[in-house]
Amino acid sequence: MNEPILKIENLSVAFRSENGITTAIDAVTFDLNKGEALGIVGESGSGKSVTSLAVMGLLPANTGIITGGRIVFTTDGMPKTDLAKCTESAMQKVRGRKISMIFQEPMTSLNPVMRCGRQLTESIRLHLGYSRRNAAKHAIAMFREVMLPDPERVFKAYPHQLSGGQKQRVMIAMALACQPDIVIADEPTTALDVTVQKTILTLLKSLQAKYGMSLIFISHDLGVIAEIASRVVVINQGKIVEQGDVHTVFNSPLHPYTKGLLACRPPLDQRPLRLPVVSDFMPSGGDYENPDFKIKYSTNADRAAFHQKLYAGEPLLKVNALSVHFSHSRSLFKPQKPNFKAVDNVSFSVYRGETLGLVGESGCGKTTLSRAILQLISPHNGSVLFDGKELTALNKEQIRLMRRRMQLIFQDPYSSLNPRITAGESIAEPMKVHNLYPASQRREKVAELLERVGLQPDHYRRYPHQFSGGQRQRICIARTLALNPEFIICDESVSALDVSVQAQVLNLLNDLKKEFGFTYIFISHDLSVVHYMSDRMLVMQLGKVVEYGETDQICSNPGQEYTRELLRAIPGNGFRRVH
Repeated sequence: MNEPILKIENLSVAFRSENGITTAIDAVTFDLNKGEALGIVGESGSGKSVTSLAVMGLLPANTGIITGGRIVFTTDGMPKTDLAKCTESAMQKVRGRKISMIFQEPMTSLNPVMRCGRQLTESIRLHLGYSRRNAAKHAIAMFREVMLPDPERVFKAYPHQLSGGQKQRVMIAMALACQPDIVIADEPTTALDVTVQKTILTLLKSLQAKYGMSLIFISHDLGVIAEIASRVVVINQGKIVEQGDVHTVFNSPLHPYTKGLLACRPPLDQRPLRLPVVSDFMPSGGDYENPDFKIKYSTNADRAAFHQKLYAGEPLLKVNALSVHFSHSRSLFKPQKPNFKAVDNVSFSVYRGETLGLVGESGCGKTTLSRAILQLISPHNGSVLFDGKELTALNKEQIRLMRRRMQLIFQDPYSSLNPRITAGESIAEPMKVHNLYPASQRREKVAELLERVGLQPDHYRRYPHQFSGGQRQRICIARTLALNPEFIICDESVSALDVSVQAQVLNLLNDLKKEFGFTYIFISHDLSVVHYMSDRMLVMQLGKVVEYGETDQICSNPGQEYTRELLRAIPGNGFRRVH
């Protein structure tokens, strides 16, 4: 049997800080064979990315240290090498040429002031010694290889001029340009919608087969790992808890942590009363399984009875023939182009206490529609009635007062929080703007809200960067609750969270709905999440509504091919759920 191309033996990594040394990776051992796709899965902070950074020699200088173990790299053309002991000059000959990496967020990984073509040719010229002209030809050929439309245009484009999926393809082209032996893909599809994600996964599989490269694919989503990997390593708190063949591990998991990760993702065939989380399977964080835990499911009869009562009343929100157009920039030398119809003649209603799912690919008009409903942007035509009031006819002061009743939870909790003020101040700010509660009571109210969303009152003084992604989203939810709204739009509010944190936030939103009688529009590109959360569903494509109706009916028997494509794109649907 051939020797593994990469052999990690008892690897331990720690980080220095003012508080001492913290172990991030503890005696991790696994192999990667030539031509193999290996998945590494775990929650945020489990040690997945730290492992990859150790392999690449990219641990933070002076703070990240390898405290033990070996990273043995074996390939043609160079002697067997322990990457854990390589100097920086030696790693520069390996990094990019022999082992390359696709990072999670292409917008922050690409240089925003450098054209995409130049960013690729730099690596080609450095590692392959090509002339400027030949490097440019090779770069355009690689853009064509990753199926970028109009490679010559992309070569001259800046990153901000490309879509999310196109930027990720540029990153893949950069990783493959020197035909490395190993490619490490660190959460490369997390922020992409399901159809683009499916396309990227298919592309990676085809390129891996074509070039015979080895692939390490890192993700928090076991469904994604199921689509691309043949073997999987499950990491929890810096330790490997399970590894083996994907089909074996996912269909018959042995460790409670793996069972918890599998159960966190909402199923399409059933609807749990509450989504299970990892702590349900591993009480007190131990390695033993809770034998008494069982997932409870809602019945069709319960759902039908709830809907009968729900739809007996009047809608809280009525949207009628709403359209939003954006005009192209004017030019003296170019003819005026027709307006772009971001939202085109959309009509629907939302009842009190209902969750309406709004689903579609990136760019279909979901977010534009939500902002038009809240009058954050002006619609071209149509009407928006909230509790019988026509919002498009209100003046600025009336809209400001109405926003106490209508709130929005944004997709990215980090960018929607002011990094210069504390969490408590962020939550109290809407109260000040709308003059709610005496100043002496606001701090007490903030402490109540923090506890209500599962945080601690002493988190008041912490800044956004001191929280995890899931905690930041909880702060945003607490800020939304500060005004006691009736109607909340959740705009991709869980898309960037790992599956276990996502399950916690979805459970929290449902708990708040029951406690306060909230009405939601829940926007997502992920049909499995929308299916779990929503009573009815609205599917959008290119600004138009293509399907609208009861969620279970649409998911079990979609009437449009576009909806069927979205359902087929959900990763890992072929694997059995843990019950």
